[in-house]
Amino acid sequence: MGIIDKLLGVLFGEERNVVRETAEIFLENRENSGARDAEFRSSALEQFAREFALERKGGFDRFMDGLNRVPRPLMAFGTIGLCVAAMVDPVWFAARMQGIALVPEPLWWLFGAIVSFYFGARYQVKSQDFQRSVVATMAQAPLVTANIAALNALAAGSRGLPPTSAGNGQDNPALMAWRQADDE
Repeated sequence: MGIIDKLLGVLFGEERNVVRETAEIFLENRENSGARDAEFRSSALEQFAREFALERKGGFDRFMDGLNRVPRPLMAFGTIGLCVAAMVDPVWFAARMQGIALVPEPLWWLFGAIVSFYFGARYQVKSQDFQRSVVATMAQAPLVTANIAALNALAAGSRGLPPTSAGNGQDNPALMAWRQADDE
């Protein structure tokens, strides 16, 4: 091995070399970055799974959940009730609407903000509950997979066939032809 080969090996060699070490000063190593990102995401998901694994709700939480279910149906039925009241007794309805016309505009803005925040917060709570249920379901996936594999093995073993992941192969013409050829 000549001097030029040694010099090229130092500059561009497989292991430690000048070009790679110099480049990593200016550019991030993408492989190491990907490994760090994967480890970060994995640890974050594990932490979320531990945090939301068990739902602990006391009496007050259940009461507030029930109370939070009241405004939406109340507003829907109230709006339908207003339409019915306008048809049944238009004079009574017109008198009530004149009272609503006296409500100052800032109060309408406040009412709109309260209703918007209520529905926005409710949407966020429901979204978080959905994400918790997804995490809980995904935690059961290995157990379900193991149970299915055990059932397939049990079903194949009861017919005297070797266990397979796709059942016993009775509906596979190629497998049946191969078994017949093997028997002859």
